[in-house]
Amino acid sequence: MKPSAKASAAAAALGLATSAYGLVVRPKLLTWGSDPRDLDREWPGDALTPTPHSVATRAIEIDAPAADVWPWILQVGQDRGGFYSYTWLENLFGAQITNSESLLPDYEKRKVGDTVWLAARKAYGGRARMLIAQLEAPRSMVLVYPNDADAFIGEGRAVYGTWAFILDPLDEGRTRLVMRTRAGEWDSNARRLLDFAFWEPAHFVMETRMMRTIKALAERSKSREAPAAPPSPGLNGALPTDAQALQGS
Repeated sequence: MKPSAKASAAAAALGLATSAYGLVVRPKLLTWGSDPRDLDREWPGDALTPTPHSVATRAIEIDAPAADVWPWILQVGQDRGGFYSYTWLENLFGAQITNSESLLPDYEKRKVGDTVWLAARKAYGGRARMLIAQLEAPRSMVLVYPNDADAFIGEGRAVYGTWAFILDPLDEGRTRLVMRTRAGEWDSNARRLLDFAFWEPAHFVMETRMMRTIKALAERSKSREAPAAPPSPGLNGALPTDAQALQGS
């Protein structure tokens, strides 16, 4: 096969692969765990970036009330409890993150304006951070980029995009964790291509791991706090003795 023919075949294969990813794979990455109602619903933080170039809505059900999940959200951050994801991957890029599997006593509170560090302060020239723009306990925490701080204060807008942690109670004992990412309105074509080819798949891998870990940690905490079941009554309603228990085994 001539070099020109090989190049044409390679270009055609790349085009087919890109189309298949964009039409089949990418929509699944952006909507992992969600249902049509999640996609159509307006979530906290959506109004800050009304015309994003892309939106990711991911969800997972947690067998714990929102109040038990909320503390795990509050301690998110490189300088707090980490991001509950793949530590080796985070630190491969110099994030210097330690992920905690327990609630840390000094990180029970957050407020609007707080910085959420995505990596160590000295890494990336101190730019790896977001700010809390909206906070409603125990419902939602919406993050914006520092570039949007002034625009948010003055106009209530975040043109560079938002990242929202949302707890949607199902009943007294179950909650859905919804992660909502709205990409910036003014992103360049080069940035959009980079998002498409790298950042969106990478964020999917890291974020879904974080969501599964938060689920496991919150459910583990709930099981530890649940009261032990009382012993079964024996004959005539009396509690069984050790001998009765052995005889019944």
